[in-house]
Amino acid sequence: MRASEEGGGCFPTGRHYPGIAHLLRIVAQGLIDEIDAGTLLENLSFVAIDTETTGMDPAVDRIVEVACVVFRGADVVARHRWLVNPGVPISKEAFDVHGISDDHVRDQPPFAAISDELIGVLRGHVPLAYNAEFDRAFIAEELGRAGIANPSLPPAIRRSVHWADPLVWARELQKEEKSKSLSEVAERLGVKLERAHSALDDAEAAVRVLAAFFGDTRVPKTYGAFMQEQRRLGRLHDEDRQYWRKA
Repeated sequence: MRASEEGGGCFPTGRHYPGIAHLLRIVAQGLIDEIDAGTLLENLSFVAIDTETTGMDPAVDRIVEVACVVFRGADVVARHRWLVNPGVPISKEAFDVHGISDDHVRDQPPFAAISDELIGVLRGHVPLAYNAEFDRAFIAEELGRAGIANPSLPPAIRRSVHWADPLVWARELQKEEKSKSLSEVAERLGVKLERAHSALDDAEAAVRVLAAFFGDTRVPKTYGAFMQEQRRLGRLHDEDRQYWRKA
């Protein structure tokens, strides 16, 4: 049923119905202009991003930790981590998750002070995060407060660019499993995650989870097809959740 609902169920993994392939054209959205849609995933450079925050609402809460892990092929090539003074108290609920207290960040710089360095790390890579909308929203809000409005911003900060999200793929490729938390998904794939909710460890686990998914035959092997299929799956998952809420 999903195939017919998405307009015939041809492509995104490269399998076409016979006799009609010449009538079809894939228009992938949300891609990075500088990267050819046909580039193999194994040849891309990814930057995994993870944030820890004072709460759950990016409009009022703040980042207290941000980490980036740059990954290419099968190798981590760089790791970066910043503690950030949020300028507001860290809620008990947030502290219970990540263990970062007001004392830990009291003498740390505000987000605006590390923004240039963060932007430099993000430049030139495909952005990635586990449950990407959460981290993306917090990064965007913090950059807005810092007054960052450079037209040559890196892909992760452009509104038109979609982030790769291993959670979308976990929901599809491990749909029979109850938990889709990063730690549970990582354990099932044999990916090491020693300290869940440490931004650096979570970022590295996220990119290694996605790399493990690349080996699945159901996952497209090129950048454009991969991102198109992720968007399609994300829409289907949203529809499923809305259906069950109504039910």
